[in-house]
Amino acid sequence: MKAKTVLPAVAMTAVSMVLTLAVVVMWLGTAVPWPVALGVGLGIDGGWLATLAYERRLAAQGDLNRVVTGVGWFFGLVAAGVLVAHALTDEESAGAWLAVAWLPIAAKALWLVHGLWERTALTPFALDAIRGIQQEARDEAAVARARLRAEAVTEETRLTAVTAAGARVARVQAKTAETLAGAWSMLETARQGEDTGRALTSVTSRVTPGVTPRWELPVWGPMEPVAALETAPALTDEALDVLVDEIRLSQTPALSYREMAARFRAAGHSASEVRLRAAWKRVAA
Repeated sequence: MKAKTVLPAVAMTAVSMVLTLAVVVMWLGTAVPWPVALGVGLGIDGGWLATLAYERRLAAQGDLNRVVTGVGWFFGLVAAGVLVAHALTDEESAGAWLAVAWLPIAAKALWLVHGLWERTALTPFALDAIRGIQQEARDEAAVARARLRAEAVTEETRLTAVTAAGARVARVQAKTAETLAGAWSMLETARQGEDTGRALTSVTSRVTPGVTPRWELPVWGPMEPVAALETAPALTDEALDVLVDEIRLSQTPALSYREMAARFRAAGHSASEVRLRAAWKRVAA
């Protein structure tokens, strides 16, 4: 992975240095002896290479020196300026030289990118850990989405079933109500009819002489049986306590309140539920 960023930077730097040296020798060689032009070109390339090497050494140590970085960019700008100046003075191939004048700046930019990559590079172990965490997060998200979809489908199915059952119950209730309404209407018509009233009067015993009893419709609704009135004399609290205690202890282990109450009433005794429960609490305390 490191070669993907360092090799382009090295190649771009080498091309830029060669072009800078060639331009300086060709441009200044006409005005000064070629050894002087060669020295100027090697000075520019040498300064650029020296600052680059020192900058890379600091980067390897985790340090950063802005002065060294500024000097490196200065040599890069000088090299680019030499190429641009040569292109402007060369009328025959100005376009070609301008086309390669950006190479020194591009080389510095590639080294900058490589430095950023080095500062953010991770070890294979860390990368594997990150990939594992990301995969685990994706798995959990997928499971959560599947669970939500399944719960939504289940809830939809339940609501559909409940709605269908409620609709069936409503239809049955409506049909039953309609049938009962018709039956009660028929009974009411029969009760109001004169012939029916005379027929019912003829088979109904009179309660008061001279008064014709009126036939009423039966009551429609829940009926609760009414307990028979106590005909025997009411028991005193002492006598009730004695009976409750005898019935409770008539069997081992002692009977519960429900069993005692059932045997109490089966024996023909009578007492209200409130008095019977109060007697049970007194003897069982």
